[in-house]
Amino acid sequence: MKRSFLLLYVLLVQAFYGAWCNVGENALHCEYSNLGSLHRPHSVSITEFGAVGDGVTLNTKAFQNALFYLNSFSDKGGAKLFVPAGQWLTGSFDLISHLTLWLDKGATILGSTSSEDWPVVDPLPSYGRGRELPGKRHRSLIYGQNLTDVVITGENGTIDGQGSVWWDWFRKEELNYTRPHLVELMNSTGLIISNLTFLNSPFWTIHPVYCRDVLVKNLTILAPLDSPNTDGVDPDSSTNVCIEDCYIVTGDDLVSIKSGWDEYGISYARPSSKIKINRLSGQTTSSSGIAIGSEMSGGVSEIYIRDFYLFNSNTGIRIKTSPGRGGYVRNVHVSNVKLENVKKAIRFTGKYGEHPDEKYDPKALPAIEKITFENVYGEDIGVAGLLEGIEGDEFKDICFLNVTLRVKKKSPWKCSNVRGYSQWVSPEITCDSFKESIFPEHGSDCFGLSENNNMEISSGGMSKSPWLLSW
Repeated sequence: MKRSFLLLYVLLVQAFYGAWCNVGENALHCEYSNLGSLHRPHSVSITEFGAVGDGVTLNTKAFQNALFYLNSFSDKGGAKLFVPAGQWLTGSFDLISHLTLWLDKGATILGSTSSEDWPVVDPLPSYGRGRELPGKRHRSLIYGQNLTDVVITGENGTIDGQGSVWWDWFRKEELNYTRPHLVELMNSTGLIISNLTFLNSPFWTIHPVYCRDVLVKNLTILAPLDSPNTDGVDPDSSTNVCIEDCYIVTGDDLVSIKSGWDEYGISYARPSSKIKINRLSGQTTSSSGIAIGSEMSGGVSEIYIRDFYLFNSNTGIRIKTSPGRGGYVRNVHVSNVKLENVKKAIRFTGKYGEHPDEKYDPKALPAIEKITFENVYGEDIGVAGLLEGIEGDEFKDICFLNVTLRVKKKSPWKCSNVRGYSQWVSPEITCDSFKESIFPEHGSDCFGLSENNNMEISSGGMSKSPWLLSW
């Protein structure tokens, strides 16, 4: 490896280990400390196992054999699998613990266009079935479970799922099982995914599920705007997750935080919590920049979103749920957001529907509370807020502070079964269920606001992030 590449790797790992998000109330950035090794003592190239980077030769066995060999070093400081420049066609393969999968400049891992190269596996226990079809699901291209200390990175190499064949099968209803993700890691801890480009996932692109201590950083994720369900990053029933400095343009949500589906998610009871999203930008014409739900039955809490830019899109930030979901979404703080040409800036949907089967309990109502939006600015906005709760299950303590949206519609806010507080909001929230002040008496009802905010208001204004001011 060139010296500069080694330096990049060392700096990356130094920056990452311990990036398990210090999520104190006023913490706005992931904080880092050194918890692990900075160097893999063993390294091999995929070519040593017979792989051919011509974009035609199927290299699944080469990846599987290389990883089987490298597993012998997992207790000896770990190992690195080097993928050089080339087009490396493969089916699904399993990662191992204490591994760095390094894609060099010009390297592309291509997903096979044959469904037989993507094995069928059991559904997630928190979903009870495949997300789009009953029964099992196809396994992701890059997969792993019960792992520790895994790094997927490189010098801006590419992982291309070649998903168009899957999208066609989906549209024609020719699939027998739910489509695969591009990367799925389950029940794992200490994960880095960074410095790569991901293209054309068959389904959700990056899916850490039942994981802990995850860093997703410096990624470009792209899929056609009309590609179905090609979410960017979906942390699911996972804790201590940092998503930073990513650019995502896809056919669905850029980021969607999840935690299980209806009675299966309630029973599995694995929440998503302590998740930070910093400096995310992108576009989606069909869905949301950042979504929570609709699968949130295990609960979602302590979510911090800062420095978010979305353009030419459908919805800025959305919370989706439904009777039958149960669970909760609480303690969410969103700050420093810029939206340009977005149809709906902020949306809450209390009757999203979509249930895994008829066994769900319609009386299992979600608790949606303590959601704060602070320092939000939008140009060319269709509707400022479409806030729809659930009758008999009001969404509460929804707070808006220092929000300015230049809106096209004469009725910029629509609210039902939602209540909260607002201050310094334009256009004004005219819904009767919102009180027109936060400080001094209601600051404690709004998650993430402190006495510092009150002092800044009383002294004449709110400060803004340098990142926000740079737009």
